[in-house]
Amino acid sequence: MSMRVAIVIGAGTGIGKAIATALHGDGFHVALFGRRKEVLDEAASGIDPSGDRLQAVPVDIGQRDAVGAAFAAVIERWGRLDLLVNNAGMNPSAVPLEDITAEEWGQVVGVNLTGAFFCTQFAFRQFKAQQPQGGRIINNGSVSATMPRPLASPYAATKAGVSGLTRASALDGRPFNIAVGQIDIGNASTEMTRRMATGVMQPDGSLAVEPTIDIAHIADAVRYMAGLPLDANALTLTVMATQMPFVGRG
Repeated sequence: MSMRVAIVIGAGTGIGKAIATALHGDGFHVALFGRRKEVLDEAASGIDPSGDRLQAVPVDIGQRDAVGAAFAAVIERWGRLDLLVNNAGMNPSAVPLEDITAEEWGQVVGVNLTGAFFCTQFAFRQFKAQQPQGGRIINNGSVSATMPRPLASPYAATKAGVSGLTRASALDGRPFNIAVGQIDIGNASTEMTRRMATGVMQPDGSLAVEPTIDIAHIADAVRYMAGLPLDANALTLTVMATQMPFVGRG
């Protein structure tokens, strides 16, 4: 099998690290993108201390020029790109909608939506230019795009935007052998969902403990999507805790 190259955004911790680990195990050369170099280096060392088939690339994905330089570094080293996993995400503090500051709104939009768009742009350019032409993008969406939680409007709005980006880029990429899909995740066990063990606000204002699932299940789902030939695509895939309140939420 020829060399396969993947970029994983937000690869230093949590779901991103689990995805990078799984893809490396499947033989991919993996570039780990994230803000903090020390976190990326630690993640890479944990995946493979030899550093074989790994590249840590610190980058602020909200800055377009920085994203371009980061992609260029990967292409310079490995010569092509086969897979982009847009995984970065953040959520502001749970406060009433009218109390969210312009700065908080801008930060969430910058990471969750603008950053994903910039990365998609540079992936498209590379996919179109290389031979053989094409590649795959997997966006980390959220069940909150269609079933929001209380006091989380910036997160829900940006994840709905990611869903639109997924469909629009899947359409635009079709003539160039570019497959774009999205995984919508519900209650994966990460630092972000740790509070669910003690109670999370429900639509009726009550607090309830919610079940979570191991992030290994998310990594396995991404492995499946990444392993498809480019003439097949999982456009959307939802992976969630069976007992979480989702269907019928609200």
